[in-house]
Amino acid sequence: MNDIHTLRMILRESRTIAIVGLSANWFRPSYFAAKYMIDHGYKVIPVNPQYEEVLGQKCYKSLRDIPKDQKVDMVDCFRKPEEIMPLVDDAIAIGAKVLWMQLGVVNEAAAEKARAAGLAVVMDRCVKIEHGRLFGGLHWAGVNTKIISSKRPRYLPY
Repeated sequence: MNDIHTLRMILRESRTIAIVGLSANWFRPSYFAAKYMIDHGYKVIPVNPQYEEVLGQKCYKSLRDIPKDQKVDMVDCFRKPEEIMPLVDDAIAIGAKVLWMQLGVVNEAAAEKARAAGLAVVMDRCVKIEHGRLFGGLHWAGVNTKIISSKRPRYLPY
């Protein structure tokens, strides 16, 4: 599920993102991605047993610790590929709709299990990069988005 239409739909409809492995260190990629998503109108729920709070948000020790009244649309995984399978079980249990594995994270068995449970799966992609690429966040940064158009998408998520 890495085609442009599907990625755009996922990013447009997934407004609450639980980020597993979100670091409180500003120089870590997870922190940078989370801050970008918050700045673009998304609700971010940090999941990391090391912290009480990240980016002003209460941090949970696991996905299952997130209160049931907080709907999670997407689980964004900043974890090693071998740590993804248990996260699939947790994502299914909390009713997430999307399992997103960050750059360099590929686990086909976990992806297949998530798809079988009805989750959309994205592997080896960065949520921040894809949002910028597909919703005009890169502007004139000199990055080749491989999308040539003089028009912005009709619907921006913010």
